[in-house]
Amino acid sequence: MLLLQLLIGTAALLLLVPIAVLAVEIFAALADRVAAPPPQRRPRVAVIMPAHDEALTISGTIRALLPQLLASDRLLVVADNCSDATASVAGELGAEVAVRTDPTRRGKGYALDFGMRCLERDPPEIVLIVDADCRLGNGSVDILARSCAASGSPVQARYLMQSPPGAGPMLRIAEFAFVLKNAVRPLGLRRLGFPCQLVGTGMAFPWALLRGANLATGHIVEDLKLGLELALCGTAPLFCPEAQVTSTFPESDEGFRSQRTRWEHGYLAVLTEETLSIFRTAVMRRDARLVAMGLDLVVPPIALLTLLTGAVWVASALLYLQTRVAPPFAMASAVAGLLVVCVFAAWARYGRQVVSLGSLMLALVYALWKIPLYVKFVVARQIHWVRSKRDQERST
Repeated sequence: MLLLQLLIGTAALLLLVPIAVLAVEIFAALADRVAAPPPQRRPRVAVIMPAHDEALTISGTIRALLPQLLASDRLLVVADNCSDATASVAGELGAEVAVRTDPTRRGKGYALDFGMRCLERDPPEIVLIVDADCRLGNGSVDILARSCAASGSPVQARYLMQSPPGAGPMLRIAEFAFVLKNAVRPLGLRRLGFPCQLVGTGMAFPWALLRGANLATGHIVEDLKLGLELALCGTAPLFCPEAQVTSTFPESDEGFRSQRTRWEHGYLAVLTEETLSIFRTAVMRRDARLVAMGLDLVVPPIALLTLLTGAVWVASALLYLQTRVAPPFAMASAVAGLLVVCVFAAWARYGRQVVSLGSLMLALVYALWKIPLYVKFVVARQIHWVRSKRDQERST
């Protein structure tokens, strides 16, 4: 019985680390700060848009993007291993198009590397990466380009996933989880003076920095890996909440599960494989910014964190009912309480327009719904890039 008490107490202490990091990020984001005006100089920009079978969605993305480009800017669509009319649709709308065909080397990283090599003859100052199913907010190209040029570092826009009209509570909870991960937490890091993670779209890079990066990989979260690698080289990404990029969740359960599986399996793989080396390097260099990125990385997806915290709390409660030994139960209750306070504080400030309080109360149901995804990570982890099925494809 003593061993069980020690195990539960240790589990609660281990969970305290990511929850405490989450708390610091959230409460830092709650502080009101006046945004600094963007630098005045507007550098020349090239936008790379990797696209795999996006003929049904890419036109809206291009139409929203072109008005933000100057005459000296470029938009390059990399039609990567496409079997549809992606290339012709993009070309008709005025984009430059580079067609890549290599079925043995699949994934966004390979497409980005191909695009960079296409730009080498006339390189821009700044490279923006925008996915073919996203929308950049008005003025975001200008803000990202100026901020990137001024800092000399990668810059990440605020990237949000939105629920389709009439979406149910599970999708609304998923949308709020995205707000928490991609808007609230990096905002807290920025206000503390620390870098953020890259999240795949709405990213700006100095040309020389991105040209020297290892892009040609098939990793399913190539963006997260790239941001960490750049941080290890001394140029960690910075968050730019004034620029925004949005996309929409697939309505179909198949598309949603595929998307979440790729993102979360990739994230958990990086968390389990890279965290120790990041901390080791950070300690050797005495680099507080790298420590902050490592701590941010150890916070797992909020649904998984909820499941783990709930499991430890239930185990401690059962132990207390059987033995009346209070410390493990008190410790687990404090950790669970801190998680609830953090999530509610973030919702009260940033999530009211996304999900109602009543729907938010179903967050535990949402977390339980994702158990098969996390079990699959242990027994059959996804390691290869798989494109999520679009709703337009489902209806045709």
